[in-house]
Amino acid sequence: MAALAVVRDLREHWAPASAEELERFETDVLSGFVLARASAGLADGTIRGDVGHLDQIRSWFGRPLWDMEPADADVYFGKVLRHSPSGTRLGRSQALSTYFMFLELRHKVEIHRMTGRVVECPIDELNRPRGAKDAQLRIPPSEPEVGELFSGWGGELATCRKFAPTARNYTASKLMSQVGLRVSETCGLDLDDIKWDLGRFGKLHVRHGKGARGSGPRERMVPLINGADRTLRWFIEDVWGQFDDDHTRPGAPLFPSERKNTDGSARRVGDDALRNGLDNAVEAHLPGWTDKLTPHVLRHFCASQLYGNGLDLLAIQEVLGHSWIATTMRYIHVQQTRVEDAWVAGMERAAKRLEGLAR
Repeated sequence: MAALAVVRDLREHWAPASAEELERFETDVLSGFVLARASAGLADGTIRGDVGHLDQIRSWFGRPLWDMEPADADVYFGKVLRHSPSGTRLGRSQALSTYFMFLELRHKVEIHRMTGRVVECPIDELNRPRGAKDAQLRIPPSEPEVGELFSGWGGELATCRKFAPTARNYTASKLMSQVGLRVSETCGLDLDDIKWDLGRFGKLHVRHGKGARGSGPRERMVPLINGADRTLRWFIEDVWGQFDDDHTRPGAPLFPSERKNTDGSARRVGDDALRNGLDNAVEAHLPGWTDKLTPHVLRHFCASQLYGNGLDLLAIQEVLGHSWIATTMRYIHVQQTRVEDAWVAGMERAAKRLEGLAR
């Protein structure tokens, strides 16, 4: 006669992990999810869309997604997204369901060991959104197009009626394209925030970075890579003095306004002035992108360019100041010739190896 085995609850045996361990594990899990979806043959745009949906849910939830329960999904889809387009609601539901399928198949045991939770999808037949999915992907201009914009804009500086504000708008937009600053972060910079003695190129102390939900401003140090150091040196040496004559004044803005404070010092520029300056330059020098090329799109361009030049995702995440790497992945837009270029380079390397063997 067979003996009955003792059944134990899986939740009884687990060793709590530290916050740092969980953060690293969450990043690794997401990377594995992306790789698995790529292995299944999904297009890059589809994968980026799913990761973007997960990032939005994660930002709202404030904890790793494996902690979500049906009641949390009820609140998110029933209240937070109550009036959102049906495509958005369905897309996020599908992305979340697929992610939990991945967690259950690949990481259920690990998550239990680290957290004591048993992974279970919070989307079920009762709260699953209904509708048709209609997702769109926004692509920034190419590097030659952005080069054309700034080349034409730079040439305009020699003949424009108001040199100082035009040069300020040009410099601010170029800085956004080089190191991915948000327009609000750019407006909030002081002269003292440039730390020329840090690192190989100098760094920007971004004190008013966008924080996660409810966490307040998130500071970061941004290396002046990608030519940003030369852009700022030219502006400070040749332009800044036309707004103000006191470089040592505490709190002196890096990008001043034409308007003055009561003491005669220059005020800080507003984001509307920078946005309008970019709009006018695009209309004049890159008309095909009129009403489409915004400071935020320049931030996407920066991320894509840095990735194309060999910077890894974690480094780009640090430059852009994202809390979660999934957000950074949504900013990476690979040019259509990248696969072909890599294939040609591989064939050339193979030909050289064969040539060396034949000698």
